[in-house]
Amino acid sequence: MLKSMTGYGKGEAQQDDVTVTVEIKTVNHRHIDISVKLPRSFMNFENGVRKKIGQALGRGKVDVYVNYDLSTEAQAVPALNRELASAYHQLFAGMAKDFELQDQVTISHIINQRDVVQVEEAEIDEATLGACLTSATEIALQQLIAMRLAEGEETRKDMEARVDATEAMLVQIEKRAPQVPIEWQGKLTERLAKLQQNIEWDPQRIAQEIAIFTDRCDISEELARFKSHLVQFRALFNDKEPVGRKMDFLLQELNREVNTMGSKSNDAELTMSVVALKSEFEKVREQVQNIE
Repeated sequence: MLKSMTGYGKGEAQQDDVTVTVEIKTVNHRHIDISVKLPRSFMNFENGVRKKIGQALGRGKVDVYVNYDLSTEAQAVPALNRELASAYHQLFAGMAKDFELQDQVTISHIINQRDVVQVEEAEIDEATLGACLTSATEIALQQLIAMRLAEGEETRKDMEARVDATEAMLVQIEKRAPQVPIEWQGKLTERLAKLQQNIEWDPQRIAQEIAIFTDRCDISEELARFKSHLVQFRALFNDKEPVGRKMDFLLQELNREVNTMGSKSNDAELTMSVVALKSEFEKVREQVQNIE
């Protein structure tokens, strides 16, 4: 099945006092390009996240965002800086004695001083972080891949419809192409008939010109190659592996054949059909740019 390169997935996992959230966003890109943004506490896990995502996705610009929350009980722990508190106590007591002050040193005098009471983040078990990160990443990837598959299926339907339309156009081109040299020969004969009273012309040279024109506007080889490439392109719709690059290559070949047909058409009706054919495949090319 086709996969789009555009998608979004979000996963969340909780264990003990930790909740980890992973968001993955992808857009189209020629190769796999993974950017991971995560808190400092998760730095040891970055390579593992990259590897897991690289194994799951074949192509695309991938942005990964990792965040975590702690329960209220684990968010912060107050701690007393005893050495600093003792220093302030001695300072205040000494000041009261030196200046013969009657005020007593109270606890509020000390705890209101900077850094006497510090709030420290609770230490988080690394194994807990890793387990939550793994689970959240897997959930996010599942959602992402599901979205990419759903969008890829819609893209497949659109491209199949355009390929069907292309095949219908090919039938008309194949019918019209052989008529072009025949009609040109008829028009040339009519012109020569009008001129033969005043101009002498060589029948053998005329036959040679007709043969040259017929060969010049013959697009049978281009049609055969185009149909062959089209069969290969349609077969990729059911391929289980990423096919974006293969489709892009085949579209280049199809476009080359269409351009050659256009340059050899020598007929207004045939040229219009070839232009319509090319226009249809330009729309397919736009869709393929987002296929993994």
